[in-house]
Amino acid sequence: MNTRTCLKAAFASTLLLISTSAISSDSEDMQQQIDALKAENKLIMERLDASMDLIESNTGHGDNGGHGSSGKTTIGGYGELHYASLDSGKEIDLHRFILFLGHEFSDRIRFFSELEVENAAVDTNGGEVALEQAYIEFDVAESTSIRAGVLLVPMGIINETHEPPTFYGVERNNIEKFIIPSTWREGGVSITGQLAQSFSYDVALHSGLQTSSASDYAIRSGRRAVREAPAEDLALTARLKWTGIAGLEIGGAIQQQSDITQSTDATAGSATLIETHTVWQVQKFAVRALYASWNLEGAGPASVGADKQSGWYIEPAYKLNEKWGLYARQSSWDNQENSNNDTESTQTDFGFSYWPHEDVVIKANYQLLDRAGVNNDGFMLGVGYQF
Repeated sequence: MNTRTCLKAAFASTLLLISTSAISSDSEDMQQQIDALKAENKLIMERLDASMDLIESNTGHGDNGGHGSSGKTTIGGYGELHYASLDSGKEIDLHRFILFLGHEFSDRIRFFSELEVENAAVDTNGGEVALEQAYIEFDVAESTSIRAGVLLVPMGIINETHEPPTFYGVERNNIEKFIIPSTWREGGVSITGQLAQSFSYDVALHSGLQTSSASDYAIRSGRRAVREAPAEDLALTARLKWTGIAGLEIGGAIQQQSDITQSTDATAGSATLIETHTVWQVQKFAVRALYASWNLEGAGPASVGADKQSGWYIEPAYKLNEKWGLYARQSSWDNQENSNNDTESTQTDFGFSYWPHEDVVIKANYQLLDRAGVNNDGFMLGVGYQF
């Protein structure tokens, strides 16, 4: 018997006792009093029902902060603190602090969100507070889901999985920063699913980048973070991944946007990004490799050599045991590949990671960076976590 039924039964019993004690011994008067009490009791029970409805409604909302009446809410997050001693100077920075909030409405409908604070604060020197993702996911079949909202673009290795304990190096690789502008989120809708036992796919229609001649059409400068972002020219992204061998992932993706400047530059036009990557882990050995390339149409990008922008990296790693790992990374990228000037950047990194807990990591690495002929070498330390 639920709480509502118990309360009604107890209240009815009380009314019965009161009614019995109030009835006179005269038979005619008794019948009149019984009829009156029945009518009064009916009215009281109707009011009781209405009160119980209100109580149950308020209780249901109260359990969920005044929004929604059912489901399971999850809180999580991650963050990382960096120290850098480079040729360009020394710096300590709370690079990222992210709070995750998710809610499962039912077995087939759920919500995901991440709120990011970058560089600890927002002032004239930079920093950012922004939504990294916020979308609803609907399961439409056993192996097919549709997402709608602020989405992480399905491209590369790091963009969707970038919690500090999951990758080597204090900083993320620069290919998935300057060529694939991670963390890259856009507003739109996507479908994800399984084609066969070993193949998975993603197709997304979403807001696009907006570069300009002021930044020499550099890809990273085109992110709008879904902040009143122009939607004159949407982008379409498609990805396919194969995981048919344990420990091996081979993936590729393509993105097409009809105008990389959102129709603000008549000398620019469409843009196409292609990406392919491999992640392979065999016992203690692992390697990551990625190549990505943009082709930008139009005389504007071509005039500064930005019609071709590409980069690659390879990263072997070796796990000494469950707590210690060593890695090295070689990378090269160029956002003005067809320029007559020296615009290519190359970087070599090597270092280690220590996991005192599987969700906590301490990192150290040394970098040798030659950025368009300017060196910026040095040492970096970091601590990161996820929960």
